[in-house]
Amino acid sequence: MSKVRTRFAPSPTGYMHIGNLRTALYEYLIAKHDGGDFILRIEDTDQEREVAGAVDMIYDVLDKTGLHYDEGPDKPGDVGPYIQSQRLAIYKEYADKLVELGGAHYCFCDEETIEAAKKENADHEELGYIDPCKSLTLEEAKQRIANGEKYVVRQTIPSSGITSFEDEVYGHIEVENAGLSEGVLLKSDGYPTYNFANIVDDHLMNITHVVRGNEYLSSTPKYNLIYQAFGWEPPVYIHCPPVMKDETHKLSKRNGDASYQDLISKGFLSEAILNYIALLGWSPKEEKELFTLDELIQEFSVDRISKSGAIFDNDKLKWMNGQYLKEKSLDELVDLCLPFLQKAYDLSDKSEEWIQKLIDVHRDHISYGEEIVEQVALFFEDKMQVSVEAKEFMQDESIPHTLEVFKNHLSNLSDEEFDEEHVFACIKATQKEAKARGKMLYMPIRIATTGIMHGPDLAKSIVLLGKEKVLSRLEG
Repeated sequence: MSKVRTRFAPSPTGYMHIGNLRTALYEYLIAKHDGGDFILRIEDTDQEREVAGAVDMIYDVLDKTGLHYDEGPDKPGDVGPYIQSQRLAIYKEYADKLVELGGAHYCFCDEETIEAAKKENADHEELGYIDPCKSLTLEEAKQRIANGEKYVVRQTIPSSGITSFEDEVYGHIEVENAGLSEGVLLKSDGYPTYNFANIVDDHLMNITHVVRGNEYLSSTPKYNLIYQAFGWEPPVYIHCPPVMKDETHKLSKRNGDASYQDLISKGFLSEAILNYIALLGWSPKEEKELFTLDELIQEFSVDRISKSGAIFDNDKLKWMNGQYLKEKSLDELVDLCLPFLQKAYDLSDKSEEWIQKLIDVHRDHISYGEEIVEQVALFFEDKMQVSVEAKEFMQDESIPHTLEVFKNHLSNLSDEEFDEEHVFACIKATQKEAKARGKMLYMPIRIATTGIMHGPDLAKSIVLLGKEKVLSRLEG
C-alpha cells in the first residue's frame, strides 16, 4: 500500500467546533500511527458563509493542539495550492473531462425551470429533477456555451444498477442508482461544490484515507461514481458517528454549542480537550482514559471506532481537565488562573505570594481555570454566604464552646506567628481543650471562618483570610 495520507479540510465558516476537531484528530492519528502525512486543505468554496479570520483560527487551533500538518497553505508541498478558491482552473479542467467521459453533463436550466419541474414531480419524490439537458449532444452543449449561455456542470447518474462501497466503520454499503440525485458539481460562477472539489483534490493530493461524519454515507455512492468515471481508485472511507449534545441533538456551532475556542477561553487545557474528544466514539483496548498525544498515536486504531453517536459530557470533560491541572506546576497554574482572578476581583492589595498560595490551595478543587473565581469568592467578600444546611449544622449546642476556645487560642498568636503551622496547632489545642473531634471540630471552625462546610486545607484557608478577618468572623 502507498504511504498513508490523510487530510483535514475545514470550511472557514466560524470557530472550530468539537466534531470538527475530532475529525482532525482522527485523521492525524491515522496518518501518524502508520508514519504517514497529515494534510491541511482549506475548503472555502462556500464564499457566502466564510467568516473573516476563520482561517487563522484553524491554524491557531491545530498549532495549540499539537496537530501539526505536514503540508498546507503555509507549508506547501508538491500538490498545492491547498486553498480551494485558488484551484478553480483545476476544477474546471476536471469538470470538462468528466463531461467528456460521460460522468457529467452541461446543464443550462435556470432556477425557475428547475423549481417548476420539482413542483411537477412533488408527488413522485423518486423522480426529483429530471434534467432535459441530459438529452443534448456534447456538440450542442458546447455550441450553447460558445454562444455565451450560462451553465452548470451536473453529475450524470445511471438510471439503474447499484453502487456500493466499503466503509471501515459501517461495513458494506450499497445504494440503488435510481435514488441518487444528479447534483451540481461546478456552479455557473466557476466554483465547485463540495461533492466535486473534495474528490478532485483527494485524488490529486494522493489522499489514501478520508475521515468524515456519517451524514456523508448517503452521498458517498455519488462520489464513487465520479471515481469510476475517471478510472481513479477511491480512498479508504472512515465515516464517524456524530458528537451529540444529548440523545437527539448533535453538537453544532450554528446552534451555539461549545467550540474549542470557547473551552480554551474558560481555562480548559488543549491536551485535556484533545484527550477527551479522542474518546468520543473511539475506545482503547485497555481501560485507560488519560492519554498523551504520543500515546494516542500508538494506541489508535480505526476498528475501535463506534457506530453509535457519543454524547458530549461536560462533567466528564471537567473531571479529565482537573486531572491534567493536578499535574501542572504552580507557575503554570498561576498563569492559567490569574487572568480570571484579575478580571473578577481587585488584587491591587494582594501580594504575589498571597495570590500564588490562594491558587495552590485550591488546586484540587478546580477543574478548569475560570472555576477559580467561584472557588475563592469567600476570600474577597466582606460578608459570608452561609447555606441553610450549614446554619442548621451550627445549631448543635457544643459548637459555641468549641469556637470560643479556638478564638482564644488564635488570639494569642502574634502577627508573625499567624502561619499555617501555628494555626494548625491552635486547631489541635482546641480539639484537646474542647474535647471536639472530627466533623464536630473542623466543620464548625470552617463554617464560622469561611461560610462553607467543605473546602481546601482549613489552616491554609484561615491564614489566607488573615487574622483580623478570621477573629472578626469568630466574634460574629
